[in-house]
Amino acid sequence: MSEITYIETTKVDRLSLFELYNDAGWSAYTKDIDKLENAIKASLYVRIAIKDEKLIGLIRVVGDGLTIIYIQDILVLEKFRRMNIGTMLMASTLQKFQDVRQKVLLTDDNNSTRLFYESLGFDSCGKLGLVSYI
Repeated sequence: MSEITYIETTKVDRLSLFELYNDAGWSAYTKDIDKLENAIKASLYVRIAIKDEKLIGLIRVVGDGLTIIYIQDILVLEKFRRMNIGTMLMASTLQKFQDVRQKVLLTDDNNSTRLFYESLGFDSCGKLGLVSYI
């Protein structure tokens, strides 16, 4: 059984991106694969997880990298979830940007999502007396 490799890169095969984002149900991204590919290239930071030469996970960060980062995307292929891949992607990202004061993300509000992000040290805005707008 091969190991999972983690690589920092903004060069990701478009078919692999298409498969990963579709697997997550994020079809708004895959409707314009050129735009998604360009967004990946323009990101501040991208780290991918590879197994047997296949893209199985990705985290993407935008922001200035000095005072704020925004964790735009974190995805793991469904058949590889619950194997700590998302945790590894997030941990390496938080380590890289440990000196950045604001680390922000917007995500679905369900129990498993809350538990995942809270296990990594994140708090919901409401718990901090903050509000967010979209």
